[in-house]
This record gives sequence, C-alpha cells and structure tokens, in this order.
Amino acid sequence: MSEVFAGLSVTDHAAAEPWYERLFVEPPFMRPHDTESAWRLEEHAWVYVVQDAERAGRGLLTVIVDDLDAQLAGLAERGLTTDPVETMDNGVRTAEIRDADGNLIKFGEPPDQPQE
Repeated sequence: MSEVFAGLSVTDHAAAEPWYERLFVEPPFMRPHDTESAWRLEEHAWVYVVQDAERAGRGLLTVIVDDLDAQLAGLAERGLTTDPVETMDNGVRTAEIRDADGNLIKFGEPPDQPQE
C-alpha cells in the first residue's frame, strides 16, 4: 500500500466544508468536484468529505497525534469543542468530536514509549 484515502459522507457538502477547514486547519488540498473536498494530512494520508446523504453521519475516523493537549487547544481556538479526554486501559488518550451529520472523529495520543 502506498496511500490511505479515508472518506466521510455528509448531507450538505457546502455546509460541511467550512467545518472541516477549521478541523484540519486549512482549506482542502483539492476539490475533485463540487460535492467533494480532500485534505492531505500527511504525505500518504488523506481524508475526503463527500456529499452522500444516504451514508451521511455513519463515519468513523481516528487521527493519531503526538500531543493531544495541543491538538485540543488548537481546535478550541478555532471554535471546535471535543468531548472530555478519556484514557484507555492501554494508556492511549482520546477525545471525540462529531460533525453536523454525526460523523465521529476521534483524536488519539499513544502513551509515551519506553526509552531503550
């Protein structure tokens, strides 16, 4: 595999795109057509948002970050609020946010790795 292209369906692309611009800090990297936008999160990791009312709101996306607290602070500065941070049994910290359709975006931070 060389690329990951994950998609989330929304009922109204024009209404959803500005929210995702705030979520991903910038305008989309590309707009293949009027009802689809794509963000390049890393060199080989993409997220696209597409208008598809039949599938809207059932998406789940997890984004792993190095610093969850910094990620959440940035989201708050852009007017986006997540659920409270939870820590899983394995030490992974997570926080969730939903778009207007109910798609779930989870930010996760792995626990510190032991030094060798």
